[in-house]
Amino acid sequence: MHSHLDVAGHPRPQLVRDPDWRDLCGTWQFAHDDADQGRRARWMAPETTAPWTRAITVPYPPESPASGIHDTDPHPVLWYRRTLDVTAPAPGRRLLLHFGAVDHRAEVWLDGHLAGRHEGGHTGFTCDLTDLVTAEGPHVLVVRAEDRPDAAQPRGKQDWRAEPHVIWYHRTSGIWQPVWLEEVPEQHLTALHWESDIAHARVRCRTRLDRWPDEPLDLTLRLRLGDRLLAEQRVRLEGPENETDIAVPALRHGQDLDDLLWSPEHPHLVDATLELTDAGNGALVDRVHSYLGLRDIGWDDGVFLLNHKPCFLRFALQQGYWPASHLSASAAELREEAELAKSIGLNGLRLHQKIEDPRFLYWADRLGLMLWGEMPSAYAFGTPTVERVTAEWTAAVLRDVSHPSLVAWVPVNESWSVPHPAEVPAQRHFMDALYHLTKALDPSRPAVSNDGWEISAADIWGVHDYTQNARDLRERYGRPVRAGAFGEQWPGARRLLLDGVRHTGQPVVLSEFGGATFVPEESAPWFGYDTVESPEDFAERLASLVSAAEDSGLAGYCYTQFTDTLQETNGLLDAARRPKIERETLRAILSGRARS
Repeated sequence: MHSHLDVAGHPRPQLVRDPDWRDLCGTWQFAHDDADQGRRARWMAPETTAPWTRAITVPYPPESPASGIHDTDPHPVLWYRRTLDVTAPAPGRRLLLHFGAVDHRAEVWLDGHLAGRHEGGHTGFTCDLTDLVTAEGPHVLVVRAEDRPDAAQPRGKQDWRAEPHVIWYHRTSGIWQPVWLEEVPEQHLTALHWESDIAHARVRCRTRLDRWPDEPLDLTLRLRLGDRLLAEQRVRLEGPENETDIAVPALRHGQDLDDLLWSPEHPHLVDATLELTDAGNGALVDRVHSYLGLRDIGWDDGVFLLNHKPCFLRFALQQGYWPASHLSASAAELREEAELAKSIGLNGLRLHQKIEDPRFLYWADRLGLMLWGEMPSAYAFGTPTVERVTAEWTAAVLRDVSHPSLVAWVPVNESWSVPHPAEVPAQRHFMDALYHLTKALDPSRPAVSNDGWEISAADIWGVHDYTQNARDLRERYGRPVRAGAFGEQWPGARRLLLDGVRHTGQPVVLSEFGGATFVPEESAPWFGYDTVESPEDFAERLASLVSAAEDSGLAGYCYTQFTDTLQETNGLLDAARRPKIERETLRAILSGRARS
């Protein structure tokens, strides 16, 4: 049986094949192309040697120290090159090249022949190399990446200026998630999505094949929790897209649910094996390993529900940025990030302005860390923004929809890319359309059309309030929140609700608050929300704000922020991931034990 540890470092941990994948990260040749002459000069040709004078460590972006380049100046076009020692796959097999993420546009060549193109800097893509590997190797793989300061391009917290300013950080251009090779059967599974239905004691599995089957195929699904077989089912596939409901009898016995269901306290994961066989002769066509969590998310009367029980959200805002590698991180760092969040008493993180690496999502699943998934924003509204955000958000939701740790979706933050939704109907329509698109792709989770203010369509009302006065928090978010009576006064420059929006039981979450800066050593001042002078002052401020959030009618909070990030030095931890006060003190405050 494929165990959780077998998939921990895999770039796509919920769809894994034997034998193991081949990692292509490491040293590549590299060149900047500020004049954008590489195409005309045929840099993709195997015989071209002139531009390849530097080396880069993939998948770290060239702006970062970890890449070996560490050049933060604007360079809109980047080129990568390496040799591949591969041979043509056997008949009936395909050779696939996967990219986790390349920001923002990518073109890929093998031996000078175009293998694929992709736009969208935060989601992955695949190139089929089978028909290009026609001769003996080594073969030459070349990637061109283009990342310009385009306001209509989803960029999140990446700065468009030469140096970071205010709350924006150094760019993460080019290849920034794993690159890997995989040999697959000619007919194979390309995607699968899990959705648990606790009330009806079943699991729904959606699968996608690479193409319409040439012959009838059967799919056998087995679900195991440890050594316990929960379900086994065989179905006949009728086309490339299929949906199967799998009965899980163990879910009918309510007294044993804590031993089955996924939660922060008990993050049980179910191992899944899927076997694709020829319906005529039973021959194995494809086999993949996956996992899922059995859990249910809901909301009622202002309360967030996990597995039909009230669950108070104790979150921090995670930028997912490392000083040495920017938005990229190693597998070990991603695991440590999830472990750190749990160790200081949090039960979740809001992934802010970043589509996070699936390897991090795996550890959140494994350790029981709830997550809000969020789309990196563009900074101008218009047709290009609508097209790009819609396409990339769709890809992100479909990629990550099966992770039990993800408990909410946030397609827009603080009206970024839609600066005037109250006055410009098209902008409100776009926000609402993203909400409805998200619910069409995944009806099982709450979605927030716009987190922070100017709320329209939303299953959770996320409110941003950086007051440093605990009394103000108690007054604003007491009982009236649950009744929907926010009133006209609001501490920020933006209105909280758009016209016609009414409270109908949505949980209200203080999804950004706090933000006090405490830096033990001298540093340049930060523009932010407030400054405290000592560890004792920081602990006192944090405890007062957290206790106020707990005493209110809120369904949870998200403290700004998890770690310091460049000039934004308002983290619970510093940029090196060291707690700013004693870990036990931090854990007592954030877990609620400080008040018990």
